Amino acid sequence: MKLVAAQISSYQGKIEENIAKHIAVIEQAVSYGADGIFFPELSLTAYEPLLAEGLAIQVDDPRLEVFQQLSDRSGILIAVGAPLRVERGVQIAMFFFQPKSERIVYAKQLLHADEQPFFSPGSTQQVFTHANEVLVPAICYESLQPGHAQQASEAGSTIYFTSVAKSSRGVAAAYSHYPQIARQYGMAVVMANCVGPADNYIASGRSGIWSREGNLVTQAGECEEALVIYNSLTGEGTLLSI
Repeated sequence: MKLVAAQISSYQGKIEENIAKHIAVIEQAVSYGADGIFFPELSLTAYEPLLAEGLAIQVDDPRLEVFQQLSDRSGILIAVGAPLRVERGVQIAMFFFQPKSERIVYAKQLLHADEQPFFSPGSTQQVFTHANEVLVPAICYESLQPGHAQQASEAGSTIYFTSVAKSSRGVAAAYSHYPQIARQYGMAVVMANCVGPADNYIASGRSGIWSREGNLVTQAGECEEALVIYNSLTGEGTLLSI
């Protein structure tokens, strides 16, 4: 499987513009032969907790249908981030599109204390089987909690993919934690971080891949937009500019 972590900057609060950007990035990944692609946390709005209430979308938002069309046409698994409107508030969500399949949503289960005034937690873990791999998603803060990785392993995860919006401090924590859980559970870890403004900080990129042995396979830089591509058959990583 070729799984792509898309390291991008998002336009703050501009969903239509971000959809157009996502489409271009997905098409680039497809041209490289990608089987799956995922984006940073809240990628369709940028990570902006203060704006999330006004930007939250419904699970069946028709603007996202273009991603289903792309998935159907190319056979690729697509995961994009957006705030989700639910009965009890707003959740930090990833929207998944698989070929000829219904739209699936995963909502972040473990919220950072700073997020709790703005978001409500999800309650259900999602697991995806695609291109002979078992993929388990994690969203930012929860990917640093040992129990979440353990649950992913128990679900049979071969690739643990983390959609994040991390500052330099958060990236440092990820670079300490991810190799440990990769080694402990024998699963590759792939992180997609954003770059540019996010909330009250600057996101610090460095999206990366860790092998099942916990070795850093490849990483993007701190500032540039890039595709970080993991080939699960060979264990190799590739870095492409956007």
